[in-house]
Amino acid sequence: MSEVLKVVSYGFGTILGLILIGITVFWFIRDITQKKHSILRNYPVIGHLRFLFEKQGEYFRQYFFSGDRDEMPFNRATRTWVYKNAKNEGGIVGFGSTNDLREPGSIIFVNVAFPVLERERLPTPSLTIGDAYCEHPFHAKSIINISGMSYGAISAPAVRALSLGAAEAGCWLNTGEGGLAPYHLEGGCDIVMQIGTAKYGIRNHDGSFSPARAKELARVVKAFEIKLSQGAKPGKGGMLLGVKVTDEIATIRGIPVHHDSISPNRHMDISNVDELLDKVAYIRELTGRPVGVKAAIGGWHFINELCDAVNRRGLEYAPDFLSIDGGEGGSGAAPQTLFDHMSLPIAEALPRVVDALLQSGLKNRVRVIAAGKLVTAARAAWALCAGADFINNARGFMFSLGCIQAMRCHTNTCPTGVTTHNRRLQRGLVVEEKYLRVANYARNMNKEIDMIAYSCGLHHARQLKREHVRIVETAGKSVALNILYPYPEEPQR
Repeated sequence: MSEVLKVVSYGFGTILGLILIGITVFWFIRDITQKKHSILRNYPVIGHLRFLFEKQGEYFRQYFFSGDRDEMPFNRATRTWVYKNAKNEGGIVGFGSTNDLREPGSIIFVNVAFPVLERERLPTPSLTIGDAYCEHPFHAKSIINISGMSYGAISAPAVRALSLGAAEAGCWLNTGEGGLAPYHLEGGCDIVMQIGTAKYGIRNHDGSFSPARAKELARVVKAFEIKLSQGAKPGKGGMLLGVKVTDEIATIRGIPVHHDSISPNRHMDISNVDELLDKVAYIRELTGRPVGVKAAIGGWHFINELCDAVNRRGLEYAPDFLSIDGGEGGSGAAPQTLFDHMSLPIAEALPRVVDALLQSGLKNRVRVIAAGKLVTAARAAWALCAGADFINNARGFMFSLGCIQAMRCHTNTCPTGVTTHNRRLQRGLVVEEKYLRVANYARNMNKEIDMIAYSCGLHHARQLKREHVRIVETAGKSVALNILYPYPEEPQR
């Protein structure tokens, strides 16, 4: 019997060896005869290692070679802070910070000698959006809220977990431009319905705006947001590659299944500021809900023209809120050129927009929502100092769902189930576990923003002003934000 096994083993090994030799010869011939890759023509077979290392290099750098604060778009220190807060483990560290306070752009808050005692602290008040200008104003409770991520860009389990977590934490959930899915409503949270340039979920068969659908949606959403542009790709509409357009997503959006979903680069029926204000007033009157505008900022012409038009036409034409997206924002697919080089970062855009509203006497009328990599309490508190009323956050909440920054959001191969419609990969995202992490992250963000305010001698976070934060300009020198961006004079009314 043993002799038979030896013969079989010998025969199997021989066959396996011949197969490997055959594959190697095949690769060798194919590589030296193909004309596309120089490396493979000159170094057949072993040249494939170059492509393997190139593809896997970003993952090796992430875990083995990069320092805690070296990576982009989010470094390991930032991701770890989010993970800890999502798990309710706290952001406590020992032996000092790895944040280099000599780095230009670093944020330093101005602590006081006598911070606010615990018994003197006040709960951060909620704010009302659209008060006195629409039938159903939106009473927004949380400073931190979930930014627009469409069903399509992220998976059904991810949307469900965000909806349940938002309800638990008392924050709102923005639908993104893909329309309202049943999963958005599952948790019973406050919903902001985004109207993108393709008007998915709120359009007629010909792609035009549907008043009937808007009135129907107004029964379940708290506000509408007209998206002009976003930080990831200003000047270009939303992109969802065909591999991610399932039957259900195609039905919700009203588009062909498995075809690329490419939104127009702007609204067909909005070509100037007056048409934008007309649309804002029309949808608000039609639905009774607050209506705002989302935009990435490229310069001062748009916001100045908007403020002038509102003052000329009347406060009833003003958007109830402005969502300002920084050029560093973006949780979906976009051309790298626009990702890298288009639109002002939030650090410059936000103070300028707030200044324009102050100068025009519109700051109390128009709420300001800031977005753009504001995933930590310090960055969010800076935005409040600059003049924001609320913070929208997308990728921070993706981290709370388990995102590991694999950079595969657009390929339908997300290994954590956050941005894929592959049912096997979605199994990794357990909604019953992840929705609690979403809620923990939102609550702990609000809590730590308050902690910063107390350290600055304030009773709650909404009292943060520009004089409470300094920005490092060069090593050893920082400047107060109110010096860098002085408050403009407000008009007398």
